[in-house]
Amino acid sequence: MALKFAVSKECGRSRARLGRLETTHGVVETPVFMPVGTQATVKTMTPHELEELGVEIILGNTYHLYLRPGSEIVAEAGGLHQFMGWRRPILTDSGGFQVFSLAPLRTISEEGVEFRSHLDGSKHFFSPEKSMAIQMDLGADIIMAFDECPPYPADRDYVKRSKELTTRWAQRCKAAHTREDQALFGIVQGGVYKDLRRESALELMDLDFPGYGIGGLSVGEPKELMYEVLDDLVPELPKDKPRYLMGVGSPDCLVEGVLRGVDMFDCVWPTRLARHGMVITRRGNLPIRNLPYARDFAPIEEGCQCYTCQNFSRAYIRHLIKANEVLGIRLTTIHNLFFLTSLMRDIRAAIAADMLPEFAREFLAGFAGEK
Repeated sequence: MALKFAVSKECGRSRARLGRLETTHGVVETPVFMPVGTQATVKTMTPHELEELGVEIILGNTYHLYLRPGSEIVAEAGGLHQFMGWRRPILTDSGGFQVFSLAPLRTISEEGVEFRSHLDGSKHFFSPEKSMAIQMDLGADIIMAFDECPPYPADRDYVKRSKELTTRWAQRCKAAHTREDQALFGIVQGGVYKDLRRESALELMDLDFPGYGIGGLSVGEPKELMYEVLDDLVPELPKDKPRYLMGVGSPDCLVEGVLRGVDMFDCVWPTRLARHGMVITRRGNLPIRNLPYARDFAPIEEGCQCYTCQNFSRAYIRHLIKANEVLGIRLTTIHNLFFLTSLMRDIRAAIAADMLPEFAREFLAGFAGEK
């Protein structure tokens, strides 16, 4: 069995739940945030450092690893775990979202997607079968079905056709996937149309995947609309299987997603913010690269136990970033990943103590977003 999932506790005043995800490479406690390692690396971080932060699972990117170094090289190295020196679980996406983001460079057909590389303009073709072959080469514990991710906004007819194509591709993915040590998740699509989302969920549930991604959200729609879609969709998904909200990672969205019954999240957001001199605090995001912090000798956040906050000041980190020193980006990345990993740990503790609604109210009241 490639994956086992068990819910250990349900929140009586929300849809949140505690879970335990057992994979080939270890156990993941849910709800969980998964840092993104696009190129087989979480930017600026070593695997050992991620383990010290408490990260239990990371995400790799099929599209980017296919282009370089090539999935056959990763397979020759013994798979993605061996290639990058990460001993804990890995999830790989299907490449569908990256192809979606290449809109001017791709053509979608029933068979798959032809696209041009963002690196050199060379032509490539992804089909459901090709995505499965690449992900089997990569050898992640959890892999995703190849889907089409419609943009926002998009008219209902387009989203309906896209949803139906995603279902047909999911069927082909399941037929093509043969590795017994991997768990293949389906991806629910349907845009912001609630009935289409429910249809997509029912169609994929007929295929009996061991878990379900929720794709096509956080692509430009208002957060309140995303929450409405989740309110309607999540109760339709199986209670005994993990639910994965794809591409979502801001602290407020993590809290709101957990309240609605989501178990897994991923996003490049915390590491991307870090590279732009922005750090996450409980009062919102802090633009530490800005002039007001040049003589601020406090840590990023008082009371934070991360290595960065325990050893360095805002003024020093700002200096490093303004001087284009790599250490500056490493320190902001350490803090941001520690913040989200700790937030998820606190959320799990609040669920266990039957205090999640109170925790959520206090956290969301203090988190003001970007300053």
